[in-house]
Amino acid sequence: MIGAIVGDIVGSRFELTNATTFDFALFSSECHFTDDTVMTLAIASALQRALGSVADTSLQSNTALYTIVANEAIQAMQHLGQLYPDCGFGASFRKWLRSPQPQPYNSCGNGAAMRVSACAYAAATLAEVKALSTAVTAVTHNHPEGLKGAEATAVAIFLARQGYSKEQLRSYLRAHYYPLNFTLEQLRPHYHFDATCQGSVPQALQAFFEGEDFVDTLRKAVYLGGDSDTIAAIAGSIAEAFYGGVPKELRATACGFLDQRLMRILLDFEAAFPCSRFAAPAPAHPANSDHDSK
Repeated sequence: MIGAIVGDIVGSRFELTNATTFDFALFSSECHFTDDTVMTLAIASALQRALGSVADTSLQSNTALYTIVANEAIQAMQHLGQLYPDCGFGASFRKWLRSPQPQPYNSCGNGAAMRVSACAYAAATLAEVKALSTAVTAVTHNHPEGLKGAEATAVAIFLARQGYSKEQLRSYLRAHYYPLNFTLEQLRPHYHFDATCQGSVPQALQAFFEGEDFVDTLRKAVYLGGDSDTIAAIAGSIAEAFYGGVPKELRATACGFLDQRLMRILLDFEAAFPCSRFAAPAPAHPANSDHDSK
């Protein structure tokens, strides 16, 4: 899950003005966490609360738990989102955050995919991953493309954690989600900002497939252009799972951009659902603790 956060922060300064070189600095004073990080952690918090609220956490034998997960997702996203109102939410989601009776609004936005990585760590089976993804996504992004983009991302992370090769992952994703019939080199000259799942999840997947390691994946995701923070968050979440974690120095730097509230959610989730064997301790006093400086 930290892979999504690192990708978000690295890509944040290129969302509106895309990178013009592949060899950009990964972090700078212009970097910040965005709604991608906040909602990723909201879903992590919701899953931890939901799965800790009942004695039987076997998802296949406790279908009522998915209703609990969905309700917890609503509460967690509204709570955390209202604490960080200026981190980059879209207009429709911002309205949803403030609604006293929030309802799904048929969105196919890529926000569905950038926030879903925790599902791949909380679930024990592929069927559970898909059901959790649907539960936390359908409360807002209930458009078929929104549901598909989120599920494809969560499934890719889960299967990567199970040791699938890139060839096996590509074959599964092609069969069930997207054709993935392009290269980044072919796409980049005419690719533009596209905040839909169908316009950014396949691109993030391809950045992962072409990446040689975690850092190379992020560079390819950002250099492609478009919605850079979200594409890098999605690609980074899959790369973390595939490569066995995030390099310690990248994790430590990214954690320095989080305030203590967000850092605590991350650490609590990782303790409950181990995410990364390369995890490093959090900084004692995280930098940029005032989220309003974003």
